[in-house]
Amino acid sequence: MATVIDVPSLMTPEEFLKLPDRRFYELVDGQLVETNMSLEACCVAGQFIHYLIAYVNQHGLGHVFTSEATYRCYPDAPDKVRRPDVSFIARGRLSREQFAEGHCLISPDLVVEVISPNDLFYDVEAKVQEYRSAGVRLIWVASPRSRSVTVHRLDGSEDHFGEESQLSGEDVLPGFQMRVAEFFPQKDAAL
Repeated sequence: MATVIDVPSLMTPEEFLKLPDRRFYELVDGQLVETNMSLEACCVAGQFIHYLIAYVNQHGLGHVFTSEATYRCYPDAPDKVRRPDVSFIARGRLSREQFAEGHCLISPDLVVEVISPNDLFYDVEAKVQEYRSAGVRLIWVASPRSRSVTVHRLDGSEDHFGEESQLSGEDVLPGFQMRVAEFFPQKDAAL
């Protein structure tokens, strides 16, 4: 469940950038919203980052970002700041100036959200809709509990992939294929 932090007044995206611990929050309607991830969700996000960076770098496709990247790209909420667990922006879409400190003002091409035990269904669904409204072409919602990934597309279509299925980068990451189980810790591995 997302926790809203009570602040004395509504915060702007510029004030949000000045927070020393901003990596733990998003900014929604001027309020700080805590973004807690379970250790398992962090592990899964790390797996996505690992495989995506390797593929993107090998094929020169663009840039993969961790949850440290913040996005301010929502047409209906220009002051909203989100930080997906993993994101990708295709080569040629970012200028040098956009690499400077600040929020990314363009939508990523791919977003990965990993569900933590405290995430509520409607919060995740709301994020998916926000990403679509911002123009994100491909959204992967990974569930460690069910060891599955639900793929949401800009056109409103979606598909669900179990752990033995192949996840495709479709036209966003052409040629990328990975068995869903590769993103999750092994079932029988010692923790």
